[in-house]
Amino acid sequence: MADAARSTDRLEALDITRKLAAICGDPFARFAGPADEVAGRTARWVAVPGGPHAAAEVLRLAAAHDLTVVPRGAGTKIDWGAAPAQVDIMLDTGRLAGVWHEPRDAAVAEIGAGTPLRAVQATLARTNRRLPVDAPSPGATLGGVLAADESGPLRHRHGSPCAQLVGVRYLDADGELVSVGESGTEALGRATPGSGGGRASERGPAGDGGSAGWGAGDAFGDGPGGGDAILGRGEVPGLDVARLLCGSQGGLGVLVSATMRVHAVPAGRLWVSRPVWTPLEVHDLVRAVLAAGVDPAAVELDLPVPVPLPRRRIPPTHPSVINRPDHPAVTGRPAAGSLVVLLEGGPADVTERAERLAAVLGAEAMISHQAPEWWGRYPFAPGDTALRIEVPINDLHAAVYALRDATGSPVPVRGSVGSGTVHAALSGALPPERVASILTAVRSVLIARRGRCVVVAAPAAVRRAVDLWGELPTLPRLRSAKAHLDPHHRLAPGRLPGGL
Repeated sequence: MADAARSTDRLEALDITRKLAAICGDPFARFAGPADEVAGRTARWVAVPGGPHAAAEVLRLAAAHDLTVVPRGAGTKIDWGAAPAQVDIMLDTGRLAGVWHEPRDAAVAEIGAGTPLRAVQATLARTNRRLPVDAPSPGATLGGVLAADESGPLRHRHGSPCAQLVGVRYLDADGELVSVGESGTEALGRATPGSGGGRASERGPAGDGGSAGWGAGDAFGDGPGGGDAILGRGEVPGLDVARLLCGSQGGLGVLVSATMRVHAVPAGRLWVSRPVWTPLEVHDLVRAVLAAGVDPAAVELDLPVPVPLPRRRIPPTHPSVINRPDHPAVTGRPAAGSLVVLLEGGPADVTERAERLAAVLGAEAMISHQAPEWWGRYPFAPGDTALRIEVPINDLHAAVYALRDATGSPVPVRGSVGSGTVHAALSGALPPERVASILTAVRSVLIARRGRCVVVAAPAAVRRAVDLWGELPTLPRLRSAKAHLDPHHRLAPGRLPGGL
């Protein structure tokens, strides 16, 4: 009987594979391999649909066979968050891409969710435009960025990617295509292009070109949409639902395209930096920057783990430290971190503001035409336990001190201090119970300061043992949204807080 059951399972699996191949094309449907996993959970099939209608058919097939679906973009954040309870079909969005922004000076662009962010920027740059989204994950797609609500330094001026949405087209759990807000084509007063081939930048979103996983980082309570706007409170009808998808890791819908605001590429950019040594010093300097009236585009901090001081100081003329006057062996101080402010605008105006800000920051301030090497990069590496700390900027130094105290030593911290969001890295060698105790200590400090500490990514043992999100006041609303948008829990089940 067991052999008969296995035989039946194999026949059913082959039948589903054939049906996926009929939908996506033979080269684009297969059994999953060892690399096709989501936070350690291996999929059974991989489907790579050629457009939203094909993606809808994949979702309908999943519904008919009671299978779960998890969207995947470039996979740069596939190990973030909780592992799904089950992954039957991994819906790869690699063929769903495109950028549509006509006329050439349009203030919005409709972008297929499978489009790599760097391709979006390259396409827009031809008309001297840009999407003010600079997510740190190399190779990330727009859908993946929205799925994690992943922000980079430009969030200080422009807000999160979710905040820049004008409209979206997404597939619900039953495979129905839903349009909310404005599509780029509607906003520009022309018909949506039909399906067809051609390069991604020439193909229309209503045909075979756009999709991806989604998000609700704002739904977890940290943005203008999301948790405070669940199902019916947005300024654009339905856009509240779209913003709820930001950060949901594909657990509420599958993105087809997103219409985003675009801006002219600034003519001038300068980075003003200043060495820093302590979180309290950073706190004081950030307040000075924000009070200086220089309109920063980004305010970033890199606070690495201090390197032990050498036993004796070396004269600055020594060959080993020539042209390095800030070397610890010369100064007698630990290696400094950096507070760096990006200024954008007209060249003359940016230069004037940079000089004014440098005067505010003092004699150690420097002005550069190039970003520092660490700019727009996370402080954690694969295998680390990655934390995101969000707190009002006046309390950020207290959160960093709390993390140091709980860990027993300094930890690398980097991020957007001007908006109160930084990332930190704990060694992946720390046992799960130690990580849990660190989280408890840090969260106890943050809760009274309206902040939170989220585990972004972690080794499997840590992920299973700790509370990734901490206290989440918006969980009841998120549970309602899941029940409304995915009542049968077919989309990335278990990826959301509370096992949703």
